[in-house]
Amino acid sequence: MTARVDMAVPVQERLLAAASRLFAERGFAPTSVQDIVELAGVTKGAMYHYYSSKDDLLQQIYTRLLSVQQERLAEIAESALPVAVRLREAAADVVVTTLENLEDATVSFRSMHMLPPDRQAQVRADRRRYHEAFRALIEEGQAAGAFRDDLAADLVTHQFFGGVHHLGSWYRVDGELTPQAIGASFAELLLRSLQPT
Repeated sequence: MTARVDMAVPVQERLLAAASRLFAERGFAPTSVQDIVELAGVTKGAMYHYYSSKDDLLQQIYTRLLSVQQERLAEIAESALPVAVRLREAAADVVVTTLENLEDATVSFRSMHMLPPDRQAQVRADRRRYHEAFRALIEEGQAAGAFRDDLAADLVTHQFFGGVHHLGSWYRVDGELTPQAIGASFAELLLRSLQPT
């Protein structure tokens, strides 16, 4: 039985929460608009006031998580801290924010291919910008001699995010490790891989 969403939050947020939960549990295709409005405790009319389709909900689920992560990465990257500290913070942050928004992340990784081609292109472009900003920290560290430069920054970035994208396949909220502990471990593994030889 799917847990009820918080009825105290505004309708628009409630609809997103319901859609995220159902898409994560059942998948995008099997979830109907009726399922979403029932879980959100609203009418279809209320949903269509905010969203024109399930596609709108799916894209917004992706956008809201990535927007938070982009803002936080920009803050970290622009700080005056040494590049190794900034990369450590950025790596830990993307893990923690993914785990703290695991339903959204799960939906993003599993269902984005179900969007129409134009929306998929927008999602890919948004994700690419985030990865490029993350990669730029690695390249900055390599140029400064803080990180080894015999590894392609692009490959290091892809390898790191491969692990992030699979967090939902094994992480359990009631497990022994907190999101912060997992984020710290991921960051440590990344930084160790980049230590100059």
